Amino acid sequence: MTKTEKIYELLKDTYPDAKCGLDYTTPFQLLVSTMLSAQATDKSVNKVTEELYMQYPDLDSFLKLSQDEIEEKIRKIGLYKNKAKNIYLMCRELKCKYNGVVPQNMEDLMKLPGVGRKTASVVLVEAFHIPAFPVDTHVFRISRRLGLSKSTTADKVSDDMMKKFPKYKWHLLHHLLITHGRATCTAKKPKCPDCSVRDVCDYYKKVHINSLNNL
Repeated sequence: MTKTEKIYELLKDTYPDAKCGLDYTTPFQLLVSTMLSAQATDKSVNKVTEELYMQYPDLDSFLKLSQDEIEEKIRKIGLYKNKAKNIYLMCRELKCKYNGVVPQNMEDLMKLPGVGRKTASVVLVEAFHIPAFPVDTHVFRISRRLGLSKSTTADKVSDDMMKKFPKYKWHLLHHLLITHGRATCTAKKPKCPDCSVRDVCDYYKKVHINSLNNL
């Protein structure tokens, strides 16, 4: 079994319930939630969108909101002013250029205001089951710690991971790495002794060897 196969299988056994943490019912809601999730937790986004989507469930209802009104409704989320501006502009672009239908390809999604590759990838894979590999801060950190990528940007890490893993694994692997990042491989003080993939992790080997050398 290769290193990539071991990582995938071990994480799958460790986190059998790994899945998308955002609450949504339509591709449009997922698009908005993913835009809101930048530098914010899924939990904080879900708290805001629970009431937001009850009052404004679709694009047409969002179009009735001013930018200031969107700001007020998402105020509890970090960077809310910039996010409100992007959502306001995105809704108008979606209506005018795409007849209100969320695009099902990377190129058109990334033409929408405030939508980068990570957000577009989440929408493609979650809403439309089109293979993509979103890279957030957790995926970026863990991919590099495991030695699966040495790239220094999220987009390049995504490219590296898509080359190393077959398409059918991308969706679940994305969620496995996020779950692992939240539960074990945290940014500060990772719980290496509790890690199920430590034996194939470059970061653990480096830390472990250094600790032995310091004895």
